[in-house]
Amino acid sequence: MGAFFEKHPKIQEAKLNIILPKNKINKGLPQPWMHKDEWYNFKSVEPSINVLIKIDETSYTGGTMNNNHPISWYHEFEGGKVFYTALGHTKECYTDPLFLNHVLAGLKWVMN
Repeated sequence: MGAFFEKHPKIQEAKLNIILPKNKINKGLPQPWMHKDEWYNFKSVEPSINVLIKIDETSYTGGTMNNNHPISWYHEFEGGKVFYTALGHTKECYTDPLFLNHVLAGLKWVMN
């Protein structure tokens, strides 16, 4: 998918930085986006991914990626398309229009 999961701290609010604000997958997201979720730390990240959103590790407790922490990305791989978001671990995410639009736009990109 583009990275290998290592661990995560407790669910908490953090600041998300929109890296590609003009990308359709990020359309309508505020800059920055304050969001409460479970923040995955990754032990390795594929350098060829197109990072959509990074988490600001100074805005929460438990980040281990030296503040270079992608949380959503896309890329093409072996003739296919990959959209990944590490968001969506709380019930509240599924009533949040920002999160839902982000996921829908990512799915549309993959299916197009």
